[in-house]
Amino acid sequence: MTASEAIAILKTRGVELPAEVSQLAGLCPGARFFNTSPEILEASIPGRDDLSYEVKYDIPGRGEVVEVILHRVSNGLSANYTEPYMRRRDPETMLIGDSRPTDKKRFEDVYGYPFSTLRSETLEWMQGQEVGIFICFAGNYPVGAGGVVIIPLNASFFAFGLSLLQRIISVDQVPDGFRVESVVYVAPPFRHTRFGGRQVVVHNRREGLHEMFAYNLYPGPSAKKGFYSVLLDKGEKEGWITAHCSTVQAVSPYDNMTTFMHEGASGGGKSEMIQNLVREPNGQILIGQNIISGEKRVISIPLFCSFFPATDDMALCHPSYQKNNGKLTVADAENAWFIRVDGVTGYGDDPFLEKITINPGEPLLFLNIETRPDGTALIWNHKEDAPGKRCPNPRVVLPRHIVPGVISRPVTVDVRNFGVRMPPCTVERPSYGIAGLFHILPPALAWLWRLVSPRGYANPSVTGSGDLESEGAGSYWPFATGKKVRHANLLLEQIVNTPRVRYTLTPNQHIGAWKVGFKPQLLMREYLTRRGNAKLRADQLSPARCPLLGYELNYLTIEGSPVPTRFLKVYRQAEVGEEGYDAGAAILREFFRKELAGFLTPDLIPLGRRIISAFMEDCTLEEYARILPMEYQYSFLTINDYDQPVG
Repeated sequence: MTASEAIAILKTRGVELPAEVSQLAGLCPGARFFNTSPEILEASIPGRDDLSYEVKYDIPGRGEVVEVILHRVSNGLSANYTEPYMRRRDPETMLIGDSRPTDKKRFEDVYGYPFSTLRSETLEWMQGQEVGIFICFAGNYPVGAGGVVIIPLNASFFAFGLSLLQRIISVDQVPDGFRVESVVYVAPPFRHTRFGGRQVVVHNRREGLHEMFAYNLYPGPSAKKGFYSVLLDKGEKEGWITAHCSTVQAVSPYDNMTTFMHEGASGGGKSEMIQNLVREPNGQILIGQNIISGEKRVISIPLFCSFFPATDDMALCHPSYQKNNGKLTVADAENAWFIRVDGVTGYGDDPFLEKITINPGEPLLFLNIETRPDGTALIWNHKEDAPGKRCPNPRVVLPRHIVPGVISRPVTVDVRNFGVRMPPCTVERPSYGIAGLFHILPPALAWLWRLVSPRGYANPSVTGSGDLESEGAGSYWPFATGKKVRHANLLLEQIVNTPRVRYTLTPNQHIGAWKVGFKPQLLMREYLTRRGNAKLRADQLSPARCPLLGYELNYLTIEGSPVPTRFLKVYRQAEVGEEGYDAGAAILREFFRKELAGFLTPDLIPLGRRIISAFMEDCTLEEYARILPMEYQYSFLTINDYDQPVG
């Protein structure tokens, strides 16, 4: 459809595009309006019979630069970036182009000239290109924000992925009352001509319109997290948040049902929380392997819980969903899931994902997967960043409606878990990797973990130093454009208003000297779902040796199989001991002290100030529980007003 035809239809439906968008569509040499994802897929490789295509641009002073190599494959479209740097999100991508309140870096402060100058240059460049345009909606209609996307036509693969992630809307099916509240302009050459090859996305917040200028073709900072920024910006103004989490409803073999909300920084196990436990060839479950001795410990679970995914990465916590029942109710903020498959390294590692991606109900977008034209993209064939070094961030964009058992309504949360990537810890090389299989947190301590949100060890999703770094308030701070303390207040108010939610903490990758992957959160899911309404026994928990870890487990038995104590209390490991544990606890405390100091501003609500001040004074675990009581201490209730057992 031509842009002029689409604009005319939109006007009859009461939808006005931003003036710059209409002007650009009229001035550029060709403007094509897309109404469906299959249309964009066909445009991604222009020649109908061509099986491969290079997305490239002529860069002054450098000549032709190939950004991405595309292959048509039997199960969709495969995109591989020519630079390893472009295969992960740079956490320093965001810049603010406007003068509205923010704690983020402003474009003008970094580059020494106003963004309006570059904005004009960008629009002028786009006016010289053939472009593709489409309407989308970020969120879960009517909660969220309408948007319009403009891309160079030769980068249609980027638009294809975005149209899956944020629901594309045909111009003749735009719902009544639809408003364009956001716009994305994609201009890849500027990464080289203005930003020295770095990923940059500039957010320009105008009255009633959130503009994003994406100067790179990796979808993480813009198509994915950029629209997350739009939702966070809207929620910051209106008093609600979009949580950085996956959500899964689990049903035990005894028909107990528990809904888990798993939060955490990038790489913290959100997608993994809605995946299956994988058995060893003999049917047992590997808990972990000792990194020094090579010893393995396994557990036997005859039947797994059934589970039904609801969200993968972004969950709307909108006031209209809440039922005043003391719990939090959430709905998915996405139309498709951006699933990382680095944990699938061979056939059989994840039969569910393998089956749905090899023979999907509709074409998928694969990123950083080694493919051949007209072949099949296999999620265990990861692109290599260097000979023998796999890319740590292979991805597939999976439309949620083709996922079996997916829940498409709001769900009410019983347990909010926080996942942290933990490094190995030994007495010779102590680290913060001292958390046991899972911990119970008082609400005040759960809030502190969300303020700090450690990005953690060996993060596969983002570029970085690998040191202990923070993703800040709620773990979504890298994507927020406003004021950090405002989000801290919203998170605390949410916790106070949902007193029947329970809070847990799980490590992933390592428990002390044991490599465990994402097993802790999955074993926790199995155990707590089986508990149903039953309370944990008083002698099962005790204050952790490190107060920041809340309550630790004294014992844990799943289906008659006890979990060794070394996985519950890391200081019981011979390789760690109390000396190594205490050294790791000191690292963790110092990290919290450094990160939390920045929240002690006049804008922080009094309860938040009291909690952080208590931490600064080295308070005990019991003091956290007194500041913000655990209303049903040690219990895990599963009474949901929204939810009935699935299936």
